[in-house]
Amino acid sequence: MGFRLPAIATAKRSLTRSLSALKSSKTLYIPKGYFVVYVGESQKKRFVIPLSYLNEPMFQDLLSQAEEEFGYDHPMGGITIPCSEHSFLELTSRLSV
Repeated sequence: MGFRLPAIATAKRSLTRSLSALKSSKTLYIPKGYFVVYVGESQKKRFVIPLSYLNEPMFQDLLSQAEEEFGYDHPMGGITIPCSEHSFLELTSRLSV
């Protein structure tokens, strides 16, 4: 699996816009080196995850699915991931090892 650099570049531009929009809010803190995603089927749960996940092929596949289903513009300032919370937690636990 190779890197899809255009998709990563698009995601990083969108994340920059999303993160800069969130910086204006004092109640939502995102540490440097992290970004926000929303995961869930009916109710979305907010996760703050490391930017290093953008280099992981499994996470890139999720981003591709998210782009197809939702695009990268989320009104809450993060990316919506089209999977169950349980599946997302399984994936991120594998990436954290």
